[in-house]
Amino acid sequence: MTLVEFLSTLFLWLVVALLIFGVITLIRMYIADVRQSRHTIRRNYPLLGRFRYLFEHLGQFFRQYFFAMDREEMPFNRAQRSWVYRAAKNVDSTLAFGSTVNTHQPCTVLFVAHPFPTLQEDYVQPSVLTIGPLCREPYATSAFFNISAMSFGAISRPAIQALSNGAAKAGCWLNTGEGGLSSYHLEGGCDIVFQIGTAKYGVRDDKGQLDDGKLRALAAHPQVKMFEIKLSQGAKPGKGGILPGVKVTDEIARTRGIPPCEDSISPNRHPDIRNVNELLDRIIHIRQVTGKPVGFKLVVGGAGFFGDLCTAILHRGIGESAPDFITLDSGDGGTGAAPQSLLDYAGLNIRETLPPVIDKLKEQGLKERIAVIASGKLVTPVDVAWAMCVGADFVVSARGHMFALGCIQAMQCNKNTCPTGVATHDPKLQKGLDPTDKAERVANYVINMQKEVGMIAHSCGVRNPRELNRTHARIVTELGQSVPMDVFYVAAAKQNPVFPESP
Repeated sequence: MTLVEFLSTLFLWLVVALLIFGVITLIRMYIADVRQSRHTIRRNYPLLGRFRYLFEHLGQFFRQYFFAMDREEMPFNRAQRSWVYRAAKNVDSTLAFGSTVNTHQPCTVLFVAHPFPTLQEDYVQPSVLTIGPLCREPYATSAFFNISAMSFGAISRPAIQALSNGAAKAGCWLNTGEGGLSSYHLEGGCDIVFQIGTAKYGVRDDKGQLDDGKLRALAAHPQVKMFEIKLSQGAKPGKGGILPGVKVTDEIARTRGIPPCEDSISPNRHPDIRNVNELLDRIIHIRQVTGKPVGFKLVVGGAGFFGDLCTAILHRGIGESAPDFITLDSGDGGTGAAPQSLLDYAGLNIRETLPPVIDKLKEQGLKERIAVIASGKLVTPVDVAWAMCVGADFVVSARGHMFALGCIQAMQCNKNTCPTGVATHDPKLQKGLDPTDKAERVANYVINMQKEVGMIAHSCGVRNPRELNRTHARIVTELGQSVPMDVFYVAAAKQNPVFPESP
């Protein structure tokens, strides 16, 4: 027998063996399907029924490419993601032929184009705002678009490294999220906002209480500019942070001060903050210990809180007792893991809450003292310009920067299987995320965001985005016609006030 004949015979037998193995496997699967009673489809349609589960799993990955229209997906549609991708890659963001936006859709924002827009030679850089002017070390910055809270643990080491370096290149701040401060946050040299979650990761003692010594040590670092107390998060108000044990590596456990490989679930509120006065007490304490601006983050759930907050601040004294900033999150905010009932139905949308919060602070004479930071699905220039028109001082985004890192909205954040390496601690998946390359994309995203928001501002006839106000935009009503933004929100407040007056 020649070598060719031998190889041909061997190949034939291999094929036969594989066929026999395949038939046996199919028979075993058939028997298993008809005998099991857990899945009706598999029992009634042995073998064929298994394809249902395969297609159901693959559908979440391919739906956005083959079936969904440009503007119908949730939580972010293709048009939104595409703009972020183009901005992050610093490629041409112009489009042809016409808009695909239905401008008659209620609540659509339309900016008021000025007949004599601002010329390029009249452009000015966004003005510098100072947060915490009465602190020992106030924070001054001109960056109106920054990186929102994402914990080391919820996202990966290379993702944090890319965000840190990208923030430094773009000149914006990076919020640590509630998972503590790691060396990766500091790597790029960017400004840091340290978030204190309900479990007080990174600043907790052995009993889970706030450790003043650790606070002082953090505040001594020149990159740490502000401290943010997280009361609630838009995706899961009333529920603490959730980090599955599969993502709690030894390094993350050390950073947080918790056991490794165990689910990291924060309390659903700060045990030491039970009311408005205790919140203000805690803010004053942290500010005295650190000497730096202190604020809080929450998603509005309804009336009551802001009225009580303003009353308490005015009673105790604006200078000392007021928070230096408030981060207002949206009920449709993002997360790595949350119960669906809270993710879908708890908390109010920032489109509804930002205007009355701004109005309440102005009404009480607190707006000049307290900076307002808007958060929650504000990932495109239109979103950011809308928030600036309403009265926000700053806008922060988490998922927008995840897209800049390469996120494809695979919805695998809670499973440690993120295919882009952003929200996983699997080394095999992380190796695809190059921190150096992605840092450039993060910086490009921030820079192009600032550029296009500036372009909207110039079209409205003002010199920089901080000069935008409610006269520069209109809101489409249920009739398909638009009204000025200032008129729209006044009418909305009278018809259905978020913060009704006390009887």
